[in-house]
Amino acid sequence: MDKIVRVNMTDLTMKTEAVPEAWAAYGGRALTSTIVAAEVPPTCHPLGPNNKLVFAPGLLSGTPAANSGRLSAGAKSPLTYTIKESNAGGTAAQLLSRLGIKAMIIEGIPTKENTWYSLHIDKEGVTINEETELIGKNNFAVIEALEARLGKKTGILTIGTAGEFRMASANISVKDPDSKIRSHGRGGLGAVMGSKKIKFISINGDGASPVKIAEPDKFKTAARVFAKALLDHPVSGQALPTYGTNVLVNILNEAGGLPTRNFRYGQFEDHDMISGETMHDTIVARGGRPKHGCHAGCIIQCSQVYNDKEGNYLTSGFEYETVWGMGANCCTNNLDDIAKADSLMDDIGIDSIEGVVILSVAMEAGIIPFGDSKGCLRLLEDEIGKGTPLGRILGGGAGSVGNAYGLTRVPVVKNQGIPAYDPRTVKGIGITYATTTMGADHTSGYTIATNILNVGGYVDPLKKDGQVELSRNLQIATAAVDSTGMCIFIAFPALDTPECLPALIDMINARFGLSLSGDDVVELGKYVLKTEHEFNIKAGFNNAHDRLPEFFSLDPVPPHNLVWDFSDEEIDEFWNF
Repeated sequence: MDKIVRVNMTDLTMKTEAVPEAWAAYGGRALTSTIVAAEVPPTCHPLGPNNKLVFAPGLLSGTPAANSGRLSAGAKSPLTYTIKESNAGGTAAQLLSRLGIKAMIIEGIPTKENTWYSLHIDKEGVTINEETELIGKNNFAVIEALEARLGKKTGILTIGTAGEFRMASANISVKDPDSKIRSHGRGGLGAVMGSKKIKFISINGDGASPVKIAEPDKFKTAARVFAKALLDHPVSGQALPTYGTNVLVNILNEAGGLPTRNFRYGQFEDHDMISGETMHDTIVARGGRPKHGCHAGCIIQCSQVYNDKEGNYLTSGFEYETVWGMGANCCTNNLDDIAKADSLMDDIGIDSIEGVVILSVAMEAGIIPFGDSKGCLRLLEDEIGKGTPLGRILGGGAGSVGNAYGLTRVPVVKNQGIPAYDPRTVKGIGITYATTTMGADHTSGYTIATNILNVGGYVDPLKKDGQVELSRNLQIATAAVDSTGMCIFIAFPALDTPECLPALIDMINARFGLSLSGDDVVELGKYVLKTEHEFNIKAGFNNAHDRLPEFFSLDPVPPHNLVWDFSDEEIDEFWNF
């Protein structure tokens, strides 16, 4: 039977609770945001005792459904001071679901100032232990040590030194089936975990029961239709498995939407040197793996294993946004150095999107010159990784660097770094950046699908027409998908293939014995957005915070020479639903 596990780090106690009826229909993002909105005072300090860190598998996590291994983490963000949900692959979601844990709520902070702890979860509950051996260690060392201590099948969530330092860019790392790292990346949730003095959470699934499915035959039928839709779609079934998300470098460069030199230009002259095609060929030539899943049951396989020139493992989950940020936006063209930076950020435990925006703003500040890939590695390893005074400014996020150096060209919304798509050239994503409840976040409403990839129709990225409606519809749909435990990339066939979304709904219905319709799923997405928006309003945010930085309105971006030209009234129309 599903349960809520509540861990109090102040008195070091754990208790198990029945799932409240009001929470029973929710999973993933819907559940983390519901709990945070209900139990976290909106004006509290994110690193103080009143914030709570919530983990929740999705509605389909732990089932045989393809691509259903995502785990949601939620809290008030120390980076944005808004509500935050971040989801990641790995093994944790499926293990928690099989253990019957619908959500784990971690509250309070320890009274012993210099004592660190770990949590161990198994079929008996949660054990809180003092931890000394792994304090000060980074994520790769933690995972290696814990696999030796607890076995390779153990699920692991951990923070690196950035989380111990409570840096606002710190993430929570999740071990995947191959002992590699996936991340609850954006929003600084690693700092929240660090504030609660939890170094790692280990999960033992021995003796766990399979997830109960109310109507197994109906589930199997729907699951087959769903999996076929994913594999047959040209994006989820062909482009992503072949080139990973980095397939987008050449596509965005051609569209003039590849932010370059801290968002001064929309094209990068060395784009082909860092492209998905080049990365694929490099991986194959060095004996790496161009296809790799971030969790059991992933059939899209958009991750990869990238080796160095000697054929030794260098990084995995080498994403477009990371390659773009240190590549085009920092004007570096050395793919190996970018891979080393990706690995360092995984190890230290900082969000690799915030990390690369930090590096571009550091270049804007003159800390290192544009194009200095070796300087980027030094800042990550010797400053952020060691928590020096400069490292703490950098680790505080791109906004922190901009404030410290008196800059005006700082690409953040609600203090979170803007990812890899220029909002002047791809106007739909600009609406998403401005209005999402969690700071600039492309995955909240991925208009690139329709603006650039012609998925779900086409809305001209260079014009304002239809962009607010497009972003709104996608943000509603994404909030619902984030609640299922599904990878967001199922959205590509869901937008194009008539059988895909009904099959997803049929799986949810078969899992729980329900009769939900498409309208119910839309209403779930609306509920999530409105719940998050209300929390932010109570935290002191208003529509004036739903804006892009001023320089986007002042500086035309080549090659189209467009500016961000939405009025405040046009942006505010987003919330009229």
